Amino acid sequence: MKKITVVAFMGLMLAMDILLTRIVPVIQVETLRISFGFLPHAFSSILLGPWLGGLNAAVGDIVGMAVAPRGPYFPGFTISAFLSGIIYGVFLYKKPKTIFRITMAVLLITLFVDIGLNTYWLTLLYGYGFLAILPARIIKSAALVPVNVSIIYLMWRYAGVYAEGILLNHSGSRTI
Repeated sequence: MKKITVVAFMGLMLAMDILLTRIVPVIQVETLRISFGFLPHAFSSILLGPWLGGLNAAVGDIVGMAVAPRGPYFPGFTISAFLSGIIYGVFLYKKPKTIFRITMAVLLITLFVDIGLNTYWLTLLYGYGFLAILPARIIKSAALVPVNVSIIYLMWRYAGVYAEGILLNHSGSRTI
């Protein structure tokens, strides 16, 4: 029964990831995407740990490309998704969900994954110059850091604790 709950939760987060990233992104152009796809990555990692959260994010990228492709599949973005899940899990799994911890996770993902790796992947995929697309990606990322931190914090405060209770068995230990 315990593993069934974890698998069901992972499936729910996977579906939310695909929906929020691929089906209803807020803004999508070739080198920029603004979406709420970070939220299922964060929640998967907070509740299931860095490895399962990273796995769920990577599978979400692969399945999302199969269901609703927005260009060619590129494995670098799958690596980026996996690393995002790992980072959220390292900072927030079984730890207090403070503004500081959430900010540190979001900043690390923003700097290393979004601005660094994803910009590099786009240069490889589309042939753009790294420095040519970097300014717009920095501006987007800087504007989204406080938004992402606020959304993760508020969603955890009002929905995450409930979800965590579902994943706990009656003795109070985790089901995974």
